[in-house]
Amino acid sequence: MTPLFATVDPWILSFSLVTVIATIVMGFWSARKAKTASDFFVAGRSVSVGWNASAISGEYLSAASFMGIAGMVMSSGYDALWYPVCYACGYLFLLLFIAGPLRRFGAYTIPDFAEGRFDSPLFRKIAVIFVLFIGFFYTMPQMKGAGTTLAYIFQGLDFRGTFFEFLSPHDEKGALIGLNYSIGVIIVGAVITFNVALGGMKGITLVQAFQYWIKVFAISVPVFVLMSVYGHYGKQLALNIVPIGAPIPAVAKPAPTAADYKFVSVDATFAKTNYTLEELLKSSSDMKAGASSGNNVTANISSMPTVDFLKLYQQASGRFPFVLEGTPQRISTALRLQKVPPAEFVRTLESALGSNQIALITFNAATLVVPSSRSNEISAILHPAENASAVSTNVSSQIASGLRKPLPEKAPKDAAWVSPFGPLTTKAAKAAKLSPEESKPLSLLYTYSLIIALVCGTAGLPHILVRFYTNPDGVAAKRTTMWVMILIGVFYVFPPVLGVIGRNFMPELYTGTGAKGTDKIVLELPRMLNERVPLLGSILSGIACAGAFAAFMSTFSGLLVSMTGAMAHDVYGRMLRPNSTPQQRMKAFKIAAFGIGAVSVLLGMQVEQLQINFMVGQAFAIAAASYFPLLFMAIWWRGLTMIGAATGMLTGGLMALLGISLTSFSDLASAPNATKFFTHFAGLNPFWATHPLLRILCEQPAIWAVPLAIILMIIVSKLTKQRIPADIRMKMLVLHAPEKLGLKQEYIQEHQSMH
Repeated sequence: MTPLFATVDPWILSFSLVTVIATIVMGFWSARKAKTASDFFVAGRSVSVGWNASAISGEYLSAASFMGIAGMVMSSGYDALWYPVCYACGYLFLLLFIAGPLRRFGAYTIPDFAEGRFDSPLFRKIAVIFVLFIGFFYTMPQMKGAGTTLAYIFQGLDFRGTFFEFLSPHDEKGALIGLNYSIGVIIVGAVITFNVALGGMKGITLVQAFQYWIKVFAISVPVFVLMSVYGHYGKQLALNIVPIGAPIPAVAKPAPTAADYKFVSVDATFAKTNYTLEELLKSSSDMKAGASSGNNVTANISSMPTVDFLKLYQQASGRFPFVLEGTPQRISTALRLQKVPPAEFVRTLESALGSNQIALITFNAATLVVPSSRSNEISAILHPAENASAVSTNVSSQIASGLRKPLPEKAPKDAAWVSPFGPLTTKAAKAAKLSPEESKPLSLLYTYSLIIALVCGTAGLPHILVRFYTNPDGVAAKRTTMWVMILIGVFYVFPPVLGVIGRNFMPELYTGTGAKGTDKIVLELPRMLNERVPLLGSILSGIACAGAFAAFMSTFSGLLVSMTGAMAHDVYGRMLRPNSTPQQRMKAFKIAAFGIGAVSVLLGMQVEQLQINFMVGQAFAIAAASYFPLLFMAIWWRGLTMIGAATGMLTGGLMALLGISLTSFSDLASAPNATKFFTHFAGLNPFWATHPLLRILCEQPAIWAVPLAIILMIIVSKLTKQRIPADIRMKMLVLHAPEKLGLKQEYIQEHQSMH
């Protein structure tokens, strides 16, 4: 039997372990400085602009940013670019409207702000509920990233015959291989929960700042290396703009057929000239490839006729080349090889052909040698052929010549993939079998709603907002926000590039589901370099895995601090035990961290079949419909009352939550291995197919839920204007007056003095 860990890449495992160990060590080191309740909840309000900007960026760039964007660009095309653009744009809203005033108010948590702004302990309870709702929705994609990454690292691991046999899933043949997705979720969830319980906000600030720079390095280095080897971004994108397999239109001339192409044999065995493509397809099964020499090859090749060059290729590969008329007759290259294995010699020759715009298409023992510019039209004839199953693409030749691998049926077509209304926004319309013209208004509606959710949702995420309380003052909070926009803007340049390259070179991921689908393209793609430099591919894949760990660990840490802070500070310290000491609240923080961590792990185990980026978008929609209207209106409109704010936030947030849950549950009902709970929602899928508009409004509710929340806040506040806090003028001054006037307060200190 194969040794248990024989299939685990040591470089990938090593880089991942180093990241986890470094995170834990830094957590221990930082935890030693977390001595007070202020340290646990707001890091002592002493985090500098640079550290806080890096920490916020590290917390914000979650598994959705590191893995999900590339995966969604690959699966859904340029529709998905709204995600990184709007993720960054949301911080402009924060900068202009929320960051400075929120910090000047000086609370520990958003529920603190809610109670202090309206003098209402009841509103604190309502705000806590949404901290948990949004937080748990956001933890699920982080857990999906964790399970996907661990499953990738330990793919092929065989626990059969050991006590740990339960750790592996069954493959198609019933064998137990790899690491179960749920086990990966449990392992990562336990590590992060332990880290947060150690030191709270102060304990994770340094860790998150460090993890931002790990992520930038881990996403950018593979991109630069892959583009240097396989072609720049524009070249990769061009392969999708001009559909592969589409015949090149001719003027006043019918489309070419297999009989129209003439080939000349390089080998004397096939002396005939002007072979047609039909003849080659028929005779290729009779050709017998010669065995390559087992001896290492030494060669010194300069510019030479293509025919002579192909004879060398034939001797090394054992295949018979047939040259299409119009192929360049001379190779411009200079190769100096010293005792290289035959396989490497063949790859070097293929690369030289590719750099001379010559493509190789192989089947059986024959190789078609064609100009790269004509490979598409020939592929269009080869693949629909009756014996297409006998035609196989030489992967290394395609890569060398800059061509992509054939797309499976599940992959979106090129025209749809590059369209502004692609697979993501037209999903509901396609299920309803609407025409392209009929689906455009629905696609536009989906797009607008997605933009509103992502931009407004960024300004309503509790785990991001609480970070501004760690700055010394409002000016520092605004400067921090500006730097965050710059830092995350730099990061978001890279994931879409990996999505495009992945579509060209790893289309097999389109057929995968769950942890084996496109969400793992960032981890998988660097290993493609193993065909050229084996060690380099493993190292870069290890770096990518380290970045993935940093992504979901930093974001889950922030979410856990936010939710745990709400439980320990707001629920325990303000509702259940208002007279509790700081030490008792710190103890409650640690206990709550383990409880919330356990719930997050259980939820994460249920969402393997959903896309990471899609789930994060839903969390943003709930935040946009609840916390964003609350913060925006409470900061900028003095006429807002507690009843108005609560009515708008509850209605908008809960309606968005309901719509999102219904569409997610119905999607999970049709997923492989759906649990019994989700199968109860399978009946919704035919309903969505006949009502695509309702499907879109439920899946992307921000376009109606955000205005609904704001309108309700205005109407109800007007009806209850007698409930406006008596000291509202002073509170608005505290929120908006420059710090130099000395009106900034630390609300939590004043609040504590009342007990």
